Amino acid sequence: MKEIIRLENIVKSFYIGMPNELEILHGINMSVSEGEFVSIVGPSGSGKSTLMNLIGVLDRPTSGKYYLDGIDVEEAKDDELSDIRNRKIGFVFQTYNLIAKTNAIKNVELPMLYAGMSKSDRKDRAAELMELVEMTDRAKHLPEELSGGQKQRVAIARAMANDPAIILADEPTGALDSKTGRLVMDLFHKLNEKQGKTIVLITHSEELANETDRILSLKDGDIVNEEIRRVRE
Repeated sequence: MKEIIRLENIVKSFYIGMPNELEILHGINMSVSEGEFVSIVGPSGSGKSTLMNLIGVLDRPTSGKYYLDGIDVEEAKDDELSDIRNRKIGFVFQTYNLIAKTNAIKNVELPMLYAGMSKSDRKDRAAELMELVEMTDRAKHLPEELSGGQKQRVAIARAMANDPAIILADEPTGALDSKTGRLVMDLFHKLNEKQGKTIVLITHSEELANETDRILSLKDGDIVNEEIRRVRE
């Protein structure tokens, strides 16, 4: 299987060169294959969100090499990274990050607007995605008129807007009750199995992690264990 994410000896430090310099990640080595569903688990403060920001090209490592679908991230310019982020990666956050005064379907259209897609294509694609996440009847509702689970389904539709190869989900069920969280996880499984999306799930829940192909355990900035749950053919 083709490798889509590869991190080699990734170190991330903050306050570099200062007396209170803080190294969060201490030489991470990991790879993810195309179509895999991988979880990264660990307690608060283990470096999960820092690692996700690096994988999602929201931040750059202090040292080490990161290859995203064969592209050396270190060599890419900022505008290239922005384009990579918009086209290759869909983000799903615990806090949804929807635009408050914009209705659900317009929220889904936003990444396509930034990508320069025509208005008619945006509308068609957004309608298709709202149907995928079973939110067609809530398309014109503002985020404040939606439940937590409905907001997260809109957020997943938005993450899929530009048909990214990778979905990065940071504690996507963290703010949801167990029943609603189950719906969201079922949706991720559907995207992974039916559409072949590569999914990296950041979670503190071992129960959710057990549903993925492979579990990477992060502790104090190091990957301390890897457990393979399912081997893909």
